[in-house]
Amino acid sequence: MLQHSRVSSGKKELADLNSLTDEYLRLSYHGLRAKDKSFNAQIVTDFDPNVPKLEVIPQDLGRVLLNLINNAFYAVHKKKQEISESAQSDLPTATNYEPTVWVTTKKVDSEIHISVRDNGTGIPEEVQSKIFQPFFTTKPTGQGTGLGLSLAYDIVTKGHGGEIEVESVEGGGTTFVVKLPI
Repeated sequence: MLQHSRVSSGKKELADLNSLTDEYLRLSYHGLRAKDKSFNAQIVTDFDPNVPKLEVIPQDLGRVLLNLINNAFYAVHKKKQEISESAQSDLPTATNYEPTVWVTTKKVDSEIHISVRDNGTGIPEEVQSKIFQPFFTTKPTGQGTGLGLSLAYDIVTKGHGGEIEVESVEGGGTTFVVKLPI
């Protein structure tokens, strides 16, 4: 709740979105590894060299990226755990699953798209329309406040005049795309 009420300086700066995205990807991954040594995931990046520097509020956009990337890592880790638990019944999928998070940037017409995709648990279709609402969470009690995606939505739409979209297949993964105008 404190995060929701926290006011940013609101000062926009010219930022390299490829560097900013990479920085928060590494921060997220190493932060999770520090908390849980068993956590591991493949990271695939594709940063478009044609992405121009953009006037953004780096701290705020970083919070958005950190939230989306943390959620992606959470989803692949959860799926890996679920598969490992079901491996007790000798299901072959346990050895075939590679937890993977893809993070890309791309210049598309007059927008920059930052995409965070995972092959994790996915979001059930019936809750996808609610995920940007304050206090809505799909995580167990104590593991999520339900403010992360709500804050991300506000930062992207109100703070940067952009959009944030989600596509998800339950059991097949999720893709979030942050679209920022140039």
